[in-house]
Amino acid sequence: MSYQLLKGKKGIIFGALDEKSIAWKTAIRCHEEGAQILLTNAPVAMRMGEINKLAEAINAPVVPCDVSSNEDVANLITKSLEHFGGGVDFILHSVGMSINVRKGLSYTENNYEFTHKGLDISAISLHRVLQEAMKQDAVNEWGSVLALSYIAAQRVFPDYNDMSDGKSMLESIARNFGYYYGVKKHVRVNTISQSPTRTTAGSGVKGFDGFVNYAEKMSPLGNASAEDCANYCVMMFSDMTRMVTMQNLFHDGGFSFTGVTHAVIEQMEK
Repeated sequence: MSYQLLKGKKGIIFGALDEKSIAWKTAIRCHEEGAQILLTNAPVAMRMGEINKLAEAINAPVVPCDVSSNEDVANLITKSLEHFGGGVDFILHSVGMSINVRKGLSYTENNYEFTHKGLDISAISLHRVLQEAMKQDAVNEWGSVLALSYIAAQRVFPDYNDMSDGKSMLESIARNFGYYYGVKKHVRVNTISQSPTRTTAGSGVKGFDGFVNYAEKMSPLGNASAEDCANYCVMMFSDMTRMVTMQNLFHDGGFSFTGVTHAVIEQMEK
């Protein structure tokens, strides 16, 4: 069902890899709600994924962008302004990567070159995008920027490794830019702390399936799906949430504020 919440709006969506990804589903929902979209992802991810299939479905151009490159980000923002004939109304940052996780390294044995690369892509990239957007005046008045986070920014989940540091930094950057962009142009910047979601990227975390099951039992409403998150993003991009900024918004079925559930206790007593 479409409510045309984003009719006439334009946006950039980072990170749509395949049909499992939150960015992919968000792009579809934004399109259904009346928005025009520009898609972007890293060149290597574009080769691995199916972004051209999505682009065709929603009639969106695709601009390659390595978010760790100042030149690529500047080019992306410039191409966006050219394509839309002006600024955008929303941006979704759905980007994250940890080489330490991929290599199966323990947090206490991290390779710092891997850590630096992961932080650059997972967190500093948001700063880079917003800094360039502000420089080129690329986000319209009362625009909305979202970045996808996870509760490991606040709590310890051992196998999430240095991605937890990346998410903590991501949330801090969102708060800080939320202040500066809010004062400058009423642009709001928030993060969404999503349930563990069965995406291609998320499934690479050790013990992921077990944790998804645990989170399901620990959440009064159950885990929030990628489709649910896409709907939440639409709401946050709409004019219905114009006064929400600098927030980390938990979208996890209640997991974040639940100490224990009967389902978990019963499982432990078996």
